[in-house]
Amino acid sequence: MKTALLLIDLQNDYFPGGRMELVGSEPAAACAAQALRLFRDRGLPVIHIRHEALKEGATFFLPGTDGASIHELVKPEADEPVVVKHYPNSFRETDLLARLREAGVTRLAVAGMMTHMCLDAGVRAAVDLGFECAVLSDASATRDLEFNGAVVPAAQVHGAFLAALQAAYAPVMTVAELPSKFLV
Repeated sequence: MKTALLLIDLQNDYFPGGRMELVGSEPAAACAAQALRLFRDRGLPVIHIRHEALKEGATFFLPGTDGASIHELVKPEADEPVVVKHYPNSFRETDLLARLREAGVTRLAVAGMMTHMCLDAGVRAAVDLGFECAVLSDASATRDLEFNGAVVPAAQVHGAFLAALQAAYAPVMTVAELPSKFLV
């Protein structure tokens, strides 16, 4: 079974000074960088996902802006593919599935942003397409949300979505746990 690392939307707009700053984006990116080094050191495939917003009225990830660029901590190397998407689901109207199948990948370690949106959509789609997934909790981040006039803190949003994924879709673990729990 071949395992790849899927890094979803680790882009500048999610970091301090960006147009949609997330809670904990910097520590999450540092953990994602650790996972990236682990995969590179083992010669395992890495695929970067980069969102470009084409929807009218979009306020972040605008094409051609620095905010839409992948963050320096997880910058792709020349041989690492970057899949550009326009929807939360990384597989929708992209060549991601074809790339993974061509490379013989059957398992995905997934990290990225936002936990409650693109990470969640990507993991669910991957599992539905037959991939075994693991979600890297400390290499992912989200933001506060609002529901019925109440603010739901990012930590609760993050926890709720990870708990839901773990219940039916994928084990959730830290980057430090990855070698012993998923890369065996």
